[in-house]
Amino acid sequence: MEKYQIYGIGAALVDTEVVVSDEFLANNGIEKGVMTLVDEPRQAELLNAFTADRHHLIKKSGGSACNTVIAAANFGAKTFFSGKVAADDDGEHFVGDLADSGVAFHAALPEAGVTGKCLVMVTDDAERTMNTYLGASELLTSREIDEAALLESEWLYIEGYLLTDDARAALIKNMATKAKEAGVKVALSLSDPFVAQIFADNLRAVIGDGVDLVFCNKDEALAFTQTETVDDACEALKQSAKAFAVLTVLRVRSSLMAKKQPVCLVSQPMRLIQTALGICSQAPLCMR
Repeated sequence: MEKYQIYGIGAALVDTEVVVSDEFLANNGIEKGVMTLVDEPRQAELLNAFTADRHHLIKKSGGSACNTVIAAANFGAKTFFSGKVAADDDGEHFVGDLADSGVAFHAALPEAGVTGKCLVMVTDDAERTMNTYLGASELLTSREIDEAALLESEWLYIEGYLLTDDARAALIKNMATKAKEAGVKVALSLSDPFVAQIFADNLRAVIGDGVDLVFCNKDEALAFTQTETVDDACEALKQSAKAFAVLTVLRVRSSLMAKKQPVCLVSQPMRLIQTALGICSQAPLCMR
């Protein structure tokens, strides 16, 4: 029996969640509803703005794949996470919070640098706006991969954001290949429409002859497949995965294939809530 149900790998970020107004976003030149990469000085500027306006900040270990494995752990799964943090207070906070969540972490000692952080700004309409400084997470290497834990896992879950540079893409491709050879199922999140379009070649390199599960929302599906409708995207995605889920904000449409026979499920409209909806919805599917 596998030791872990899910081995996740992704950016190790300290999520700083704060409720803000549309006015705050406009006044600080922040584009609403998207994830924007920023440098360290810009992120410090925004943190100072939060402090000046007396916003309440909640800090937790985060990053897309990390949030997914934490959600799975909360559902009772045994999970493992690989990501790179620095030897600083935020890195220590990340590792400690991960342990408190019941998620195992690799044993590689952190190096000097700055741990990445994501400012998650939530407005009253439940829209998430993220400003992210990747920090040490951009320097992910094989040191942060526990191959023994990987080979003792049922699923490998890969965050598409990792594939935005060729060095990390090669690392993840090698990891996915070893997982497939060992019979570990592979799930891949396309992560973002920009990633799905601009770094499609890196995503396809990791997919190779196919993965077991692809997660994406409507915009990511259309960007990756270069199609104009969800139905056409679903047809194209059949070439990449044994199963896939296309998730949207107000409804979930999952197309799951078994023996090349697709089964489409459409949920009732979901109430908007202030949470990482898309991220957490991936956890129970990986546990099935």
